[in-house]
Amino acid sequence: MKNNYYAVIMAGGVGSRFWPVSTQKFPKQFHDMLGTGQSLIQRTFERINELVPTSNILIATNENYEKLVLQQLPQLNNKQLLLEPAMRNTAPCILYAALKIYDTNPDAVILVAPSDHWIKDEGEFLRNIQTSFEACSKDDILMTLGIQPDHPNTGYGYIQYEQNDAEIKKVKNFTEKPNLETAKEFLDSGDYLWNAGIFVWSAKSIIEAFKKYLPEMVNILDSEKYNTENERGFINKNYDKSQNISIDFGIMERAENVHVLPVDFGWNDLGTWGSLYGKLKKDDHENAVVGANAIFRNAKGNMIRTENGKRVIIQGLEDYIVVEKKDIILICPREDDQDIKQIMAEARDNFGKKYV
Repeated sequence: MKNNYYAVIMAGGVGSRFWPVSTQKFPKQFHDMLGTGQSLIQRTFERINELVPTSNILIATNENYEKLVLQQLPQLNNKQLLLEPAMRNTAPCILYAALKIYDTNPDAVILVAPSDHWIKDEGEFLRNIQTSFEACSKDDILMTLGIQPDHPNTGYGYIQYEQNDAEIKKVKNFTEKPNLETAKEFLDSGDYLWNAGIFVWSAKSIIEAFKKYLPEMVNILDSEKYNTENERGFINKNYDKSQNISIDFGIMERAENVHVLPVDFGWNDLGTWGSLYGKLKKDDHENAVVGANAIFRNAKGNMIRTENGKRVIIQGLEDYIVVEKKDIILICPREDDQDIKQIMAEARDNFGKKYV
């Protein structure tokens, strides 16, 4: 059965809110953001590899990151890389993967997962994926994992499901990032989950959904050249003709056979320095450190991240982010971490492109 299990790890993002560590040349998924000795993509690969055979794991990324992927995941070969010549959001990438996998194995069931998420209980995560694989092997359904919310977060999309006794629920609707009042209402209702962007489906089911809802994309990307020496040339010639659209907008919010598995394995999308701070070990004064040899004096709630064990002394700061990378230092209140994308743009204009 495991021979039918496949996974696509999405690793094409830039992670601009983790600037200055994450840059276009070396984005966050290739960094050891948590100080564990592994990059985020390495940890994601090892987690999934517990269930999915190595040969059945594909990495979807920008063509500029080909060498980075192979350096960090030497157990893979070039045939397992889906190299995007242009940024076209998640729908074209997922269709490309599904067509390539279906050409190899028409009975395949596929996990699609981001490369940069934090998962606490990896055993529970794998049990949830196994449940999803088994369901999608039997039924024509498109599945997503829904995270049990523990606070009214406005940074995530939400999934409303039909309440019943079944383990896997029918999805009623998707809602994009709500305001705080709406998020509180969702939490109180008890039938909303966070949208983690983790999907499971059979190759056949997702291709059929594309044929129904995004037929022009299928016409562009369907080919007999997958898994041949002509695949790369075909993708380079045609990929950027695809519509720039997410799998959520293109398929999941429109299809009638979408289901969700409510899960609770300890999850965070690690989208900002603040979210990373929440998952790091803290001292008695709630200070967190990655990479630095730090001394704190009358300081609390700070996150320090440097390269190569740099010695740092922090006095009198509260709830700040201090990040050092080579010749860039960022000092920013934790509550303003959503502004770092704009800070990066200003740094590019003032310092030059090489710093971003």
